[in-house]
Amino acid sequence: MGNGNSTETKESRRSKMRQKLQTFSSRRRLRRPGSGSVSGLATQRSVSQEDFAGIALLTLIGAEMKFKDKWLACVSFGEQTFRTGISDSTDKPVWSSEKKLLLEKNGPSLARISVFETNRLSKNNIIGYCELDLLEFVVQEPDSTCKSFDLLNPTSSNVVGSMFISCSVEDPVETETCFAKRILSIVDYNEDGHLSFSEFSDLMNAFGNLVASKKKEELFKAADLNGDGVVTIDELAALLAVQQEKEPIINNCPVCGEALQLSDKLNAMIHMTLCFDEGTGNQMTGGFLTDRQASYGWMFKLSEWTHLSTYDVGLNTGSSASHIVVIDRKTKRLVEELIDSKIVMSMRAIYQSKIGLGLMDQGAKEILQNLSEKQGKKMNTAESAQNIPSFLEFFKDQINMAEVKYPLDHFKTFNEFFIRELKPGARPIACTDRDDVAVSSADCRLMAFQSVDDSTRFWIKGRKFSIKGLLGKDVDSDAFIDGSLVIFRLAPQDYHRFHSPVSGVIEKFVDVPGSLYTVNPIAVNSKYCNVFTENKRTVVMISTAEFGKVAFVAIGATMVGSITFVRKEGDHIKKGDELGYFSFGGSTVICVFEKDSIKIDEDLLANSARSLETLVTVGMQLGVSFPKLENCSLES
Repeated sequence: MGNGNSTETKESRRSKMRQKLQTFSSRRRLRRPGSGSVSGLATQRSVSQEDFAGIALLTLIGAEMKFKDKWLACVSFGEQTFRTGISDSTDKPVWSSEKKLLLEKNGPSLARISVFETNRLSKNNIIGYCELDLLEFVVQEPDSTCKSFDLLNPTSSNVVGSMFISCSVEDPVETETCFAKRILSIVDYNEDGHLSFSEFSDLMNAFGNLVASKKKEELFKAADLNGDGVVTIDELAALLAVQQEKEPIINNCPVCGEALQLSDKLNAMIHMTLCFDEGTGNQMTGGFLTDRQASYGWMFKLSEWTHLSTYDVGLNTGSSASHIVVIDRKTKRLVEELIDSKIVMSMRAIYQSKIGLGLMDQGAKEILQNLSEKQGKKMNTAESAQNIPSFLEFFKDQINMAEVKYPLDHFKTFNEFFIRELKPGARPIACTDRDDVAVSSADCRLMAFQSVDDSTRFWIKGRKFSIKGLLGKDVDSDAFIDGSLVIFRLAPQDYHRFHSPVSGVIEKFVDVPGSLYTVNPIAVNSKYCNVFTENKRTVVMISTAEFGKVAFVAIGATMVGSITFVRKEGDHIKKGDELGYFSFGGSTVICVFEKDSIKIDEDLLANSARSLETLVTVGMQLGVSFPKLENCSLES
């Protein structure tokens, strides 16, 4: 154990301590979405004492699979994804990889664990997944017992293997004590489990605290109960945990050097605990947005380095990113939307350049119209049914056939499958007995804005977008000019029937002719065109007792030549009732509410303010009419 009797010895010890901290710091540097290689913890939200549920230690122990291969596992939790290393070729991979995750009472608690086979050069292939509610697991398994979970095939839900997981949760006092013990071990230079006063002083300097030597001596002597001049790490850790509550002595994170808010003791301790763990133990690799991104391995890193591919969330998602990432409202987890890379390049060339839009003006609009009509006819032929299996394979973890009303052999054409119905009850409607609660119209990626001005600031970049232009000249739009706007974007893999968001009476249908631009965010975020005001669309005016008039706009898009309604003028409808469906392709519904008629749910507004689409399903709560602002469950 060092005594610190000479300057040379002190410098040697301090050098050793700096090297340890630098090692931890370099290992914990993560790639934050849309930025360079920086600390992923820099974006950690502040957590209130009331919302703090603990820090979970999740360990992926291993798995049993039905065939041999090289395997990796990914954990997606909230807006973060982590991955293990790659196993040897085996049917019983062992990772023993761990990760500490912050739990909030009102935050995400559901972790999705995905297992990928990695023997393919072009991409890794997801084989199975399981989902684990960390809070429920800890209640059921308080002693962190290893538990087995079935791994389900993403397409069929058949069991393809087993996953072995353990999880435990530290309370705030345990977190402080464990952290103190681990950080104290850095200055235990000879690793004998005891600290001298000199070693303890070095640690105070690393904390960036200018506590007087007398105060250091007080703390040290309080722990040195037998007066032999040394204390055990456990003794000093317990003392520091108590002292930090009374009078914080840690001014800076000793790993990343970030200044800590001393008035916010809880978040300072959370930061240091998660930060320190990034460089210790058999930690999973972090910095990914989705499990698909994490599974790409060296292919993703290579493309990132050469700028061939970018991931992002926020303002640049639609226009510059080649992968669209949305947030699942139910699980609060980021999900990647699958789009063929060639299609992405084509859309960017057309919609993100003046040259591309110039081509539109010179006849490309007619080409898209003809292409959509031909494709629509093709998808109604018996031969088109052969495309259904490959379509399911491409979207195998995003289409749940267990929800579909009819078995696969029921569909005689691709379009019959595309406009598939779901089983009764597959989409519960929130607050069915309350007409003052509006609901989602579709399975979709949703953007919601309390005002039209917000929508043009955060999402719709077309210079000429307006409510009057959206609704057309045959609809009186004055009542909607300063109203609220909700955009429901359906991707090809989605259930393509749309439903009424409110209860009321259908006053009229108004057809508005137009083009068939794509409604992908790449086009929506283009400043050169206005896909919503230029595309073919139908405006449905719904009169309601709770929300006044609601304009429901069904918008056609590339490959969607047909919008079919199953209701007529004068019909009384309840929220959640089916209104119609889109034929082959992806498309969009926009709902416009009169000014001050709806209070949209805060989570939807917050995501949209980040230009982040929210993945929702039919019937989820959208908002509540003014002035009745009582809370209601997001799902019922």
